[in-house]
Amino acid sequence: MSDFHQGGTITTLHQLKSRDLVEIEKELESFNKKRPLALMLPSLYSELEGPGLPLIVSEISKVSYLSQVVVGLDQANEEQYRHALQFFGKMKQNPEVLWNDGPRLQKVDEMLQAKGLAPKQGGKGRNVWYLFGYLLATNRADCVASHDCDIRSYDRSLLARLIYPVAHPEFQYHFCKGYYSRITKDEMRGRVCRLLVTPFIRSLMGISGDQQEYLKYLDSFRYALAGEFSLTTEAIKNMCLTPDWGLEVGKLSEAYRLFSEEQICQVDIADRYEHKHRDLSSEGERKGLSQMSCDIVKSLFRKMVFLGVNLTPERVELVAVSYQKMALSLLRSYRQDAIFNGLEYSQKDEELAIEIFLKNVRQAGLEVLAEKESFEQGAMPSWKTVQSEIPDVFNILRRAVEEDQKQYSQLA
Repeated sequence: MSDFHQGGTITTLHQLKSRDLVEIEKELESFNKKRPLALMLPSLYSELEGPGLPLIVSEISKVSYLSQVVVGLDQANEEQYRHALQFFGKMKQNPEVLWNDGPRLQKVDEMLQAKGLAPKQGGKGRNVWYLFGYLLATNRADCVASHDCDIRSYDRSLLARLIYPVAHPEFQYHFCKGYYSRITKDEMRGRVCRLLVTPFIRSLMGISGDQQEYLKYLDSFRYALAGEFSLTTEAIKNMCLTPDWGLEVGKLSEAYRLFSEEQICQVDIADRYEHKHRDLSSEGERKGLSQMSCDIVKSLFRKMVFLGVNLTPERVELVAVSYQKMALSLLRSYRQDAIFNGLEYSQKDEELAIEIFLKNVRQAGLEVLAEKESFEQGAMPSWKTVQSEIPDVFNILRRAVEEDQKQYSQLA
């Protein structure tokens, strides 16, 4: 049973009771008639062979309130794309699949690269960005939900709760972030959010000057790194995304830039959420959660600079010292919470994570200071900007996806 506490600067929609899913879905069906609803799924091909995505496809096939389902497929060759068309073709919503590595979409990317409009690196952010573009190109949805494709505990109630806040005509939200408890039956997960993001955001308040409200806004989110969100097409058109692990925090920053806090919310979407567990990686290595922590810290430091904060080596060190103090203080709370709930808890592992994150805070801060480009250096342009430069871009993108599906579905 969730609490009903409203903390921070945005509205939190709790799961206060076990509401009948059929009742929620009937409401969503009525919403869909006036404001079409869509789902987008950024996926790696490898996830088709994992334990999560087959379950997700089976559950979504039971949903009757979606007008459109769009899949972004990364790291797939031709044979794998044909297999993906078969895999997703089992769904009654007839999903459209973007073959991001295919020659047609690569040609679109080259066209955008030539004008300095394309993502500069691959990854989930690039996948989401092209999905945004395709949804605008097809112009069939007003509200869109997105969630990860490696959720092993998935049921369709997650999607219903995720899209409901932006779909409901009286709520008037433009952006909604999903949250959930990262607890398995045995242990507490979510280390990057618990041990890095929360204490790091709070440590930035010491140097933030006039940006306190922005940081309080970020600190309002219960799980800032969740890949689950929903938004309106107005938000899709104007958002500038980042391609690296700063994507999730970057979306929150963009929502803050585009909308008032009354138009942004978070929603409890699951009692249990289990997905692929990433390794922390050993000290000195930049991969796994360590690489993720660097990208997130750099994203937030860059944002501070962009907002006018004078970042110096001394201030980076001030933030690092403050971060360490806050993270270790939270460690005590997490340990006691784990004991209270009978969960396994390794204080040694948690302390090691903080040591690695602390090193990355210092290093990432110095790297941001050494950068000659602006905060926007890695950001992808909004699709509104792209369309202003290439008026026919949506027709080009839509035709490329449609021709891929027409050609390869016959061979699948």
